[in-house]
Amino acid sequence: MKIIGIIPARMESSRFPGKPLKNICNIPMIGHVYHRSKLCDLFDEVYVATCNQEIFDYILSIDGQPIMTSSSHERASDRTAEALNIIEKQLNSKIDIIVMIQGDEPMITPEMIASAIYPVNNSNDIGISNIMAQIHINSEWNDPNEVKVVVDKQDFALYFSREPIPSSKKYNKEVIAYKQVCIIPFKRNYLIDYCNLEPTYLEQVESVDMNRLLENNIKIKMVRTNTLTYAVDTQEDLNNVEKLMKNDNLNSKYN
Repeated sequence: MKIIGIIPARMESSRFPGKPLKNICNIPMIGHVYHRSKLCDLFDEVYVATCNQEIFDYILSIDGQPIMTSSSHERASDRTAEALNIIEKQLNSKIDIIVMIQGDEPMITPEMIASAIYPVNNSNDIGISNIMAQIHINSEWNDPNEVKVVVDKQDFALYFSREPIPSSKKYNKEVIAYKQVCIIPFKRNYLIDYCNLEPTYLEQVESVDMNRLLENNIKIKMVRTNTLTYAVDTQEDLNNVEKLMKNDNLNSKYN
């Protein structure tokens, strides 16, 4: 199986403009995501898909593999699919599994990536998976920047929302809630099929790529992780992540 990682990243984030190149422990955030992804030995290669020359040039400067894509994409999955098309033309061969890794997940680990790939790589019936992590603080549960997910008894996704789900309004016990961690492996045909589907109502309401698949009855396997991880959507997130990563033992492998 030929497996690659693609990290979509752009400077025009509405919530935190320029965040891919914001420094965390003296390295731009996109650099952390790239280096940590490269530590996963399941990858044949890792690429960064961007529409910004600044990101392209930075990835080149660290001997990485940047791919220039269109600036018109609204969804990371669409940018990833365009990058896949460019990569396959360059290699003159097809990729079996594409792992989309969001550029604002600087705390990811190679083990998380490997666990996300496992169900897609080892089942004929699973074409897409996501990582999910339990939410432990109310501020994160109520934060619309964090995508929450609810699952069935087999850990297949039922719904993704930026609202705090499941609701605790009429439930007297502790609510166990999960957030999406954006490490998303696709079998090749599933990523292509995603891009051939029209954008859907709930995808647009929630601004979550994965709802397009659920609304078209395509299953998404969720994989649990106990690793502490936070995405970066604001300056406050960046400050918090930097504090946590100062003692991160992965940093010494590339910093």
